[in-house]
This record gives sequence, structure tokens and C-alpha cells, in this order.
Amino acid sequence: MRVDAFDFDLPDTSIALRPAVPRDSARMLVVRPGEELLDRGVLDLPRFLKAGDVLVFNDTKVIPAQLEGERVRSDGARAQVGATLHMRTGPDRWKAFVRGAKKLKAGDAVDFGTGDHALSAQVVTKGLEGEVEFQFDRAGGDLDAALALVGHVPLPPYIASKRDEDERDRQDYQTIYAREKGAVAAPTAGLHFTDRLFAALDEAGIERRFVTLHVGAGTFLPVKADDTAEHRMHSEIGHVDAETAAFLNDAIARGGRVVAVGTTSLRLLESAANEDGTIEAWSGATDIFITPGYRFRAIDALMTNFHLPRSTLFMLVSAFSGLETMRGAYAHAIESGYRFYSYGDACLLFPQGADT
Repeated sequence: MRVDAFDFDLPDTSIALRPAVPRDSARMLVVRPGEELLDRGVLDLPRFLKAGDVLVFNDTKVIPAQLEGERVRSDGARAQVGATLHMRTGPDRWKAFVRGAKKLKAGDAVDFGTGDHALSAQVVTKGLEGEVEFQFDRAGGDLDAALALVGHVPLPPYIASKRDEDERDRQDYQTIYAREKGAVAAPTAGLHFTDRLFAALDEAGIERRFVTLHVGAGTFLPVKADDTAEHRMHSEIGHVDAETAAFLNDAIARGGRVVAVGTTSLRLLESAANEDGTIEAWSGATDIFITPGYRFRAIDALMTNFHLPRSTLFMLVSAFSGLETMRGAYAHAIESGYRFYSYGDACLLFPQGADT
């Protein structure tokens, strides 16, 4: 499909720079294809689900993956570089998108911290579009601790271009159930959930389970191709454990619906699902790219935020609920003052042809 089919105009005033306070006070647009749009709030979520349904959350934890460093060569030549880590490839290795990658070559050393916060890395390989693989001078938990000291929260470009990251973001840009370290971007639909909302879901008999997909910086990359068939997705690492897969399959057999909280949970479950909809234990890298025409295997509903024009995520929600439905829903959201993107409001989507 033509990428420009997924374009729309979004005023800057629609982009949220801070989350709603409290988190669960955000608005939620309910989208049922062929039916009237409903303006509701996140706290209304239990009303649109039923006992036995299962919400599936991504429990990845955002790390301070934005680094500023200086290339140092044996001849003393120095140059400034900026790196956004996006995929761990070993205990001491990360792939990163690098600002100033043209200044680097294999074997170069980069200092990302000095003194008590010293952290250095060597360029192992260079890839396409500014991608570099670094080998750091420490590994495992020691590397994690160093990144926590010298790194910054990698705010999405549409926020970072308008304000600096601050201490509030370290808490705001993290779900309350984040557990597995490794994400560069938050699974933002999950940012709306609070203990109060979890209690309401429990009271309604709605189950919840967790999977892990470490969201990479590739989620923010624009689609530069003119046709979706020419776009290359960046891989992200994740896993679904055997206990969770078995629970979901049992819930489906009992008539429960699988509701993905966020596009990351959806993409992971679809990667783990067989043609017949059975969900298997799964681990590895996924570069699944979902566009209109895709046949969903495992997902009955999707809670997500509002996404960028021409983005792979707007393509995904258009595949799920229909392109014209989503174009209409987004036009309504803009006109009605919904807040967009990572810190914005939510929508609850049902698929085309679903009996809701």
C-alpha cells in the first residue's frame, strides 16, 4: 500500500508533553467499526470487558539508553557523538542509533562518561542508517549500573524537541508494573494503569498476564519508503513463557477474549501465535510488520495510544479496525481535543467484523 494513505494532519497542540495526573484520568476513545464512537475515560475500561477476558501487558522496563560521548583515537582526534541504545546483543554489547555515525569506524573508542562515572565502548560494526554495534568495557549488571548513572531517558523525538528530559520522566515514562530491564521506549498504553484501575479490573473478574518485548528506538523511525512493501522493520527482542501461553489458550477455550495492552503486546502475541490462533511459548527477535490485509490470529481487542501519521503503528491499528474507521476516529479525536502520542490519551479498539 502507499504510505501516504496513512497520512493525516496533526496540530502541534495535540501532542502531550506530560501525562495525565493521575495516570488513569486520561480519556479513552472506544472504537467499534460500524458503530458510533464513544468518548469515555480509562477508568471506564472494565465496562467494555467481561469476566474471563484477559488483559496482556508488556512488562519491559525502560533503561536510560540515551548517551552522549566523545570519540577518541590514538592520534588524539576527538569528535562528539550521541547514541541511543536499541537492542542488547550480548552481556557487554548493544546496537545503537548514533548521531554522528559518519565520524566512527570499526575499532574506534568512545567515552560516554569520565571520572567516577567512566564508561567507554569500542565500535564493533557499523550498519545502515546510523546503526552501530558497541562493545562496552563492562558487562551484565555492572553495565546496567553504569548506564543508570550516565544515561538519560530517551524521550520520543516529538517531546525531546520541545523540552528537556527531567527527573519526573524517570517515573512518568515507566509503567507501574515494569520489571524486565531492556526497553528504550515505554509500552505507552500501559502508562495509564494504576493500582486503582487494577483493583476495578479484579473486581470485574478480568484477568491479567504479562509478556516481555523490549521496545527499541526503531519504533520512532519514520517510514521513508513510498510503499509499505519496501519498508524494513527493526527487530525487537521478547518472550512469552509457557505458563502464560497455556493460561491464554485456556482462557480462549473458555470463551474469554485476549485484549492486548499496547501494540508491543499485540506484535509479540501475534509472533507467538500459530495459524489456528494457539499461542505458543516463544522467545527471540521479531520484526513483524502489520498492515491492512493482515489476518490477526490471537487478539480480540487492543488498548493503545494515538500514533504518528505515516507510522507503522498507525498502519497496525488500521489493519486491526480498518483504515477508514481509524481515519475517522483520529479526525474525531483531533477535533475533540484528545492528547496524542506517548504521554497522551488512549483508545480501545475492536476489530472489523467483531461481535462486541
